[in-house]
Amino acid sequence: MTDQSMPPTSMRPQRVTRRVAAPTQPEERQVMPTPRATRQVAAPAVEQREAEVKLGLWATLDKPLLVIVGLLMVIGSMMVFSTTFNWSLIERGSSTAIFVQDHLRNVALGLGALVFFAVVDYRFWKRFSPLLLLFTLAALIAVLTFGDIVFNARRSLIGGRFQPSELAEFTTVFYMAAWLSARNTRVNSFVFGLIPFGVLVTLLVMPIALQPDLSSAVVIVLTAVMMYFAAGARLWHLGLAFGGALFAGVFLIQSNDYAQIRVDNYLSGLSDPTQAGYHTQQAITAFVNGGWFGKGLGQGTQKFNNALPAPHTDSIFAVIGEELGVVGAALVVLLFIAFVIRGFQIARRSVDPFGALLSIGFTLWVAIQALLNIAVMTNLIPSSGLPLPFISYGGSALLVLLIGVGLMLNVSRVATIRQTTARRRRSSATDDWGWGNRRARLSGTGRSRSATQIRRT
Repeated sequence: MTDQSMPPTSMRPQRVTRRVAAPTQPEERQVMPTPRATRQVAAPAVEQREAEVKLGLWATLDKPLLVIVGLLMVIGSMMVFSTTFNWSLIERGSSTAIFVQDHLRNVALGLGALVFFAVVDYRFWKRFSPLLLLFTLAALIAVLTFGDIVFNARRSLIGGRFQPSELAEFTTVFYMAAWLSARNTRVNSFVFGLIPFGVLVTLLVMPIALQPDLSSAVVIVLTAVMMYFAAGARLWHLGLAFGGALFAGVFLIQSNDYAQIRVDNYLSGLSDPTQAGYHTQQAITAFVNGGWFGKGLGQGTQKFNNALPAPHTDSIFAVIGEELGVVGAALVVLLFIAFVIRGFQIARRSVDPFGALLSIGFTLWVAIQALLNIAVMTNLIPSSGLPLPFISYGGSALLVLLIGVGLMLNVSRVATIRQTTARRRRSSATDDWGWGNRRARLSGTGRSRSATQIRRT
């Protein structure tokens, strides 16, 4: 063939090799992701723990509840000093001895217990509820056997420093919350719900009624029944429970001469206040002396010479009425109402039924004690021996109350931490969603182009 028969070089078909450059920038994003993206995608549990650690104790404490309890305790400390300085001067030679050595010591112990139970997760203590119940029953039996006799009743141990009935009130709330929130508890059942409930309440109430301490027995029954209702009991079960409690209460009053006298005095005082019991008459006199704004802190006279029985414990609300007037007494009532509202709000925010019932129980316990004490001082119900929560002088009573507040604060803390952590995780997932998809698309595109390049090469 001649040169003319050969096609020119420019006309010859040539093998064309298509070279596609590897995308450098997208691959760099895949190979070297940002530290934030790696942390959010690879270890969400670590970030959740970090979020919980960043929330300190003060940031998660329920401030409204702290303010309410703090104000009640400040008012209580002022009134305890006002009602004990004369007694302390006579008994110990110093007007501040009882207040400083006893009351402030009790307050310090109670605040320490509050902080401790506010820090430790309340769900940790649930496993110890049976042991607490057994210890309480043993203490109630012990006080009947060798307890200290005061006013013809055995109610205290260790020289009057420890009253098992006050521990029994706390145990009722704690054990009821644990039992009613358990998975195998059938609240709606008559056999597996109402009967065990009645047996449990009877075990706690009967030793207290034998002391006798009918006031604490009433508090335990009312608190337990209301918690049973909050847990979802049937209405006719509640009717039976109230009926049984009413029958037992009438029987105990009829069999106890001291309780019968109190009821008779109360009924007489309804028609004629001058025929009311001595305690009620002195309380009414204190409120009349106080007027609207009171006689001034420490200026009351009904607390002297035993004119008002137990002015530092049972009758302290009457002293408030005399020294701070109707305005001061109304402030105390409003603080208790605020406590109830805040307690129910904490129960509603709880993360589990145990925390909800725990908050409801402690709220009802404080509310019932305050309501009965104030009702006695205003002659609405027969006289009883209940202290005013957070205000009356007392060691074991104040301690168990502040432990209950600490548990309520921890229920609120757990709910706050859970909600804050969930919000941070949702926020992190929303911020990372687009970035994660871009990385996935870039990664897939990079693998596809590399394979095409290899096949065509």
